[in-house]
Amino acid sequence: MHEQILDALRRGAHDEALAAAAAAVEADGNDARAHHLTALAQRAAGDDAAAMAAIDRAVALAPDDAALHFQRAGLLLGARQVDRAQQELARTIELDPNQFGAYVVQAELAIGLGDIDEAERLARLAERIAPGHPALASVTGMVALRRGDPDRALSVLSSAQARAPDDPQLLNALGFAYLAKGHLAFAEQTFRRLREQQVGGPAQQRLIAEVVHRQGRHEEALAELQPLLESQATPANLAFAGQLELALRRPQQALPWLRRALAANPADGRDLNLIMAAWQQLGDVDDARNTLDAALATSPQVAGLWQARLALERGSPERVREVVARWLAATPEAVPALEAKLALLDEDAQAAEETARRIVALQPGHVPAEARLLDLLARRDPQAAVRRAEELQRLPADARMQRMVRGWLAIAHDGAGHHGEAVRIWTDLHAEAGERMVPLPEWSDPQVPRQATAPVPDAAPPVVFLAGLPGSGVERTAQLLGGIVPAFRGDRFGPQPPQDPLQNIHTIPALARGEADPVALAQAWRTQLPARGIADGAVIDWLLWWDNALLDMIGVQVPQARVLVALRDPRDMLINWLAFGAAVPLRMGAPPEAAAWLARGLEQVAALHERELHSHRLLRLDESVNDPPAVAGALGEALELALPVPPAGLFNGRRFAAGHWRAYGDVLAEAFAALTPVAVRLGYPET
Repeated sequence: MHEQILDALRRGAHDEALAAAAAAVEADGNDARAHHLTALAQRAAGDDAAAMAAIDRAVALAPDDAALHFQRAGLLLGARQVDRAQQELARTIELDPNQFGAYVVQAELAIGLGDIDEAERLARLAERIAPGHPALASVTGMVALRRGDPDRALSVLSSAQARAPDDPQLLNALGFAYLAKGHLAFAEQTFRRLREQQVGGPAQQRLIAEVVHRQGRHEEALAELQPLLESQATPANLAFAGQLELALRRPQQALPWLRRALAANPADGRDLNLIMAAWQQLGDVDDARNTLDAALATSPQVAGLWQARLALERGSPERVREVVARWLAATPEAVPALEAKLALLDEDAQAAEETARRIVALQPGHVPAEARLLDLLARRDPQAAVRRAEELQRLPADARMQRMVRGWLAIAHDGAGHHGEAVRIWTDLHAEAGERMVPLPEWSDPQVPRQATAPVPDAAPPVVFLAGLPGSGVERTAQLLGGIVPAFRGDRFGPQPPQDPLQNIHTIPALARGEADPVALAQAWRTQLPARGIADGAVIDWLLWWDNALLDMIGVQVPQARVLVALRDPRDMLINWLAFGAAVPLRMGAPPEAAAWLARGLEQVAALHERELHSHRLLRLDESVNDPPAVAGALGEALELALPVPPAGLFNGRRFAAGHWRAYGDVLAEAFAALTPVAVRLGYPET
């Protein structure tokens, strides 16, 4: 009778299998095997609840049968009861240490949970039982992928797939390995093979659509997605349809999909970003206002909706205040609403302090509010700011937050006139981070003669190299240019910097020693521009730092380039570097060491300026570093661009005002002595 059930299951005759299983149980209700087969038949017929009851009965009759526990683990996984499934898998292995499938499933679960070490351990145990099994190769490949080694994953999976070409687990893992390597066409082909095997269902269909979309075939991706839009119009699928229409430059067609997605899931930030992009492309602010207001009427607790609503009114301070007032009326205790209010309180110090205190009462340790509160206290009562920062040190926090609070304490000591204590804390913070920082680069000899700049070719694309040493405020010029000037690139300071010679800290020393070919370096720099989104060669490239050795490359190979150097009084630069760090995480060392390095770097700037080595401009930010409109004006003049006037509160965090270095004259006397000669050369007073 058991064979009759199995035969019906093999043929897909679910009703016949169920009838045979019921007969077997009726013939012998204590036959564990009959209950086991009944569970298989009921699961095949789609009745998971009945299958679970049948397997529970089988386990009760034969509690030491490892196969039954393994079957129950599978049912529990199907019901998303992962913890109970893991217990059943452990029991399976306890009863039968050679149960290969249990090790593999445990390893897959470990991968899903991000425990790659445990997955690898389990894979080694499984390998002792069935070293050539496709399921083992699948796990090994996925472990390699999670460890960031797609080459090994491809090697393992391709080899195994050659032996088992139709194994669905292998094909699935192989598809993801191709994705990790960027082999999108191979990934698509692999996932389509899985769909032909009717594996993966709707998730597989969606994955294929995404891979096709990533290859730029948006219309085909939309066709792949269409069946899901008809059968499973989930918010994610609706939003993806809108995304594809936007990629096809059809914002009007995107809006209906995105409206439905937003209505179904108003808290999804990705959906909100997509529909905001559609409105922006259409220029339909009124529709955006109406739709968001309707969403807020039913979902006032969703901060993202309010923030999007605020974004529509950025050009009108009065309307921004009205939206913030509505937000606070709807959710008076919502921290994001209070944050929005705090951002408006530039002039009213008392109201700003009250709002900041309300935020930290609701969310202790709230970084922006605590920082604003300390800034306000430092202006009103410096000693109170010190006490507040000392109190914050006693709050439980992670290492990053503790470092931040110590930095705040140093700023508070600065405001209270405790300059020696401020320098001590800053120096300690830099020393503690030293091992994670970039060693101070070596400079070329600023007095070396440089080849004259070549004539500028006709129709040469305009190029600007922007640079600034630590403490110069150069990052503020980058903040103004980013997102406003299409030609600006600040990617050297981002998570995916360009792979060109100017990103390599060894390029300048190699140029200075004559060991690098300027022609090859310039060509390598140009070659990377398209990958950085620069198609016509016109670029404002923010460099890690400036050294005149770069003129050996620029002067002849990019003669049209202008050099724009952000600058402040070198002694102010040192204390700002000490207090606020720099865009390039350099290993500062003790203040005299940092000052000596900074002085040598500024000698490069002085030589560039005094000897007019190349077309350049010094962008002096001494008086304007905390004034976004003033910086924008000077920057626009230097670049010959009409930059929009930024809001006065654009820059996060104040930098020390011009001349603040004099308060540290005694504490940093040795360091300032190294910087004063070059400061005078650059036009700053000696004292």
